[in-house]
Amino acid sequence: MSENIEKIKCLIIGSGPAGYTAAIYAARADMKPVVYTGMQMGGQLTTTTEVDNFPGYAEGTDGPAMMEDLKKQAERFGTDVRFGMVTKVELSDKIGGVHKVIVDEDKQIEAQTIIISTGASAKYLGIESEQRLIGGGVSACATCDGFFYKGQDVVVVGAGDTAAEEATYLANICSKVTILVRKDYMRASKAMQHRVNRTKNIEVLYNTEIDEVLGDKVVEGIRAIDNQTKETFNMPITGVFIAIGHTPNSDLFKGVLEMDETGYLITKGKTTKTNLPGVFAAGDIQDKEYRQAVTAAGTGCMAALDAERYLGALE
Repeated sequence: MSENIEKIKCLIIGSGPAGYTAAIYAARADMKPVVYTGMQMGGQLTTTTEVDNFPGYAEGTDGPAMMEDLKKQAERFGTDVRFGMVTKVELSDKIGGVHKVIVDEDKQIEAQTIIISTGASAKYLGIESEQRLIGGGVSACATCDGFFYKGQDVVVVGAGDTAAEEATYLANICSKVTILVRKDYMRASKAMQHRVNRTKNIEVLYNTEIDEVLGDKVVEGIRAIDNQTKETFNMPITGVFIAIGHTPNSDLFKGVLEMDETGYLITKGKTTKTNLPGVFAAGDIQDKEYRQAVTAAGTGCMAALDAERYLGALE
């Protein structure tokens, strides 16, 4: 490991809307932030082809372009954006303590404040055709992408509250929504199941899974399989919404920061403060309810302000 230790005021881990917004605010507060992007520079939005619900883009944009805009804005104010992966942390539990971080198993950084914006990764089925068509009709966010399927037929994969919520949301936009449930029952709450059953253009198929997503560059249908009879059948649809959950990217902080049973970091009240002083969390790493780019950006702003006030109180 390099003997050179870099000392900084503010380290931001992650480069989605939360990380870049935190960087914009931190840089403008003269905190000279350093952002480590992780392996997916720009976060989940880089897999989204069209973004129509982020304020300020009257004609819409696409995910990679929007993240590049945020990156440039952060850099305009002096943010140091670096491609790299934080591989180890040693966080202080003392007010004013130094937080030590190792990047790419080699470089050591000592930061007065850390903003964690590592996000959460959507769970997918893992089928080759599904992975190939992510952004081409396969999505993990109905509120992000549902608008593009107005008047069309789509499927939702999942059995819990998230799947039920996605399906009822899409039912207001699409001609027909079919929920594919792997077992012979839904895990969703009774209230959500009642909502699904009351919605006329939603159909639930039990014991049904996706065998293959059909289409070359965009989704043209699916081949489904009845996992009891093993019979397959094709469905001509244009959108596949995977609603089987998300995994927060918090493994690095297990045993160090407080998190809930599923791994989302816990923040105090309406702040972005974690259980350790000088360590803040923003975006999907601490938000399992909304998971929108604009809400992530909002918490990124909050985290930078919280970090600025923390540093100010030390002076």
